Amino acid sequence: MTVAVETGVWQLDQTASTVGISHKTMWGLVNVKGTFGTFNGQGEVRGDGSAVGTLTLDAASLDTKNAKRDKHLRSADLFDTDKFPEITFAVRSVELTGDTVHVVGQLTVHGISRPQTFTARLKGATGEALTLDAEFTVDRDQFGLGWNQLGMLRGLTTVTTTLRFLRTAA
Repeated sequence: MTVAVETGVWQLDQTASTVGISHKTMWGLVNVKGTFGTFNGQGEVRGDGSAVGTLTLDAASLDTKNAKRDKHLRSADLFDTDKFPEITFAVRSVELTGDTVHVVGQLTVHGISRPQTFTARLKGATGEALTLDAEFTVDRDQFGLGWNQLGMLRGLTTVTTTLRFLRTAA
């Protein structure tokens, strides 16, 4: 199946989008999940088929359903949201093959930027709306989030997104 995406500017529909993370803690015995409550994004699909865009998360809006843990995640031990209030992903290039989207970009967390690539699935694309589902992993140590008391945090953090965009201009 080949899906065409209309050129123009696309704005993230926050009400129909989700960004979540999960990470194994307690020596791999507990899977902690959280969602970001505040985020925004936009993108542009150009006439030549290329695309660029940005997704920005409010780091302090991460909710794991545990107030004490959330406070610690916001502290200088981890996200340090007073100094680094945003997590951003800047899309540098996109390649669409059928309904598979290969995304190349730059992820910035805790003031540190690293290249990040992942594959998303294009779902429900029309001339006015499109939805991307993606799941990929991030090594938190690469972003200065190395706090690991008693070796409780190991492995990679999984990021799961459903992003719905609405076309705002041609």
